[in-house]
Amino acid sequence: MMSFVVFLVLVSVAATTAQNCVCNTMKWATCDGSPCECKITLADQVKQTLECTKLIPKCFLMKAEMYRAKKGLSTRSGGKPTDHAFVDNDGIYDPDCEASGVFKAKQCNNSDTCWCVNSAGVRRTDKGGQDLKCEKLVETVWVQAQLKHKDGVNLDQAQLKSAMAKAIAERYSVDAKLVTDVTYDKDSRTILVDLKKGTSNVDIATVGYYMEKDVSIPVWRPCTFGQTLYSPCLGIHTYVT
Repeated sequence: MMSFVVFLVLVSVAATTAQNCVCNTMKWATCDGSPCECKITLADQVKQTLECTKLIPKCFLMKAEMYRAKKGLSTRSGGKPTDHAFVDNDGIYDPDCEASGVFKAKQCNNSDTCWCVNSAGVRRTDKGGQDLKCEKLVETVWVQAQLKHKDGVNLDQAQLKSAMAKAIAERYSVDAKLVTDVTYDKDSRTILVDLKKGTSNVDIATVGYYMEKDVSIPVWRPCTFGQTLYSPCLGIHTYVT
């Protein structure tokens, strides 16, 4: 009887461990083992180990999303990747990433045509051949998100910045001070959110990318500031520059 009870306890512990072995920042990750290890598929036979206590680097997200789109699987936007979601100023592409998850300075999209990008993966030079030299990855230090809400919603402009900063900090586990400015144009129903890296070590481009995907799903619906910035009362979309 004692051995049977011990067996049940061990089974219960194993089940609890398995339930807790998840990646909260990437729903496509597969996780198992003790200690828990999570990986995501970036290409055929290529799996990347993730650090799930942080946001997953934008380059890994883009590469995983492109892989899933090619395989006909769901993407973070709920379907095929949108043209504005990750661009080289000409269209979506399959990026090359460093082992750390940052973009390689030169991108070629599996072709003979290459270009240099910044740390957000956005093209910053004219295109060239495979011999194109990209000396270093230029860091993105400022991201601006533009959000637009539907008609018939009244926002309290006085509370908007603090509410937006709090929501971004809580959802993406970053310092609220990254949100340096929030402006609201009532006539056009447009909210501009400025995020600046400052002296932090946060990958501001990844935060912006998570925001963009959250809105396009959507998750962001900021209107009931007395409750939560994610209250379901506002249809809203965004683009990040």
